[in-house]
Amino acid sequence: MSYQKRTALALASALAGTVVLMAAPAAHATVVDVDYKCKTPIGDKSAVSPIDIKSVKSGGGYRLTMSFQKGVSSSPVELGKGAMNPSAVIKVGGADTGQVQVSGPPNSAAIPANTPIKISDLSGTYTPKKSGKVDFTAGVLTIKALGTTTTCTPANNPGPSLQLDVTAAGNAQSTPDGGGQLPKTGPLDSAVALGTLGGTVLLTGAAGVLWLTRRGQGAAGR
Repeated sequence: MSYQKRTALALASALAGTVVLMAAPAAHATVVDVDYKCKTPIGDKSAVSPIDIKSVKSGGGYRLTMSFQKGVSSSPVELGKGAMNPSAVIKVGGADTGQVQVSGPPNSAAIPANTPIKISDLSGTYTPKKSGKVDFTAGVLTIKALGTTTTCTPANNPGPSLQLDVTAAGNAQSTPDGGGQLPKTGPLDSAVALGTLGGTVLLTGAAGVLWLTRRGQGAAGR
């Protein structure tokens, strides 16, 4: 294989690695089955519902939305429109700890007696206190209806439904000479910076190879 072909293959391989690095995901989401054990006014009930948690950047925080793909618990009587009010807790783990309170609108249609109660999407805002990879896991679900309260607790120790790379607001460090502050970069920022640097080095290297190749061809023609 000629020198020019070996050089071209090496550059293509390095560039492909740089593209993959720059495209590293900042979030990972998965649907997790949660086995809820519910304490209701008429006794204990249980149901498994796949839970999905999504996030949207909002100012210095993230708007979290928790979705239930199946109904949980039930009522011995019909719940009229607007009679049921759901809320839940999303547990925060990893680089940060705590919990996020999420809530949703009352039921938009009547829920027949003895049928699984479909929970509307629940939303709340998470503001990072620490930077790094943060996990979000379904916690306790609370259903209030007709003056009663039903509490549903995950019994199967579910895994996280969402993982985010976050940067806490105001997370900064001073420069050595005291001439201002530079923001700390998270893993994604570092990946982008490294990718940009790698791309610059590759471009410089490619230019050098082209110059050497043309110089060699010129010398051969003399």
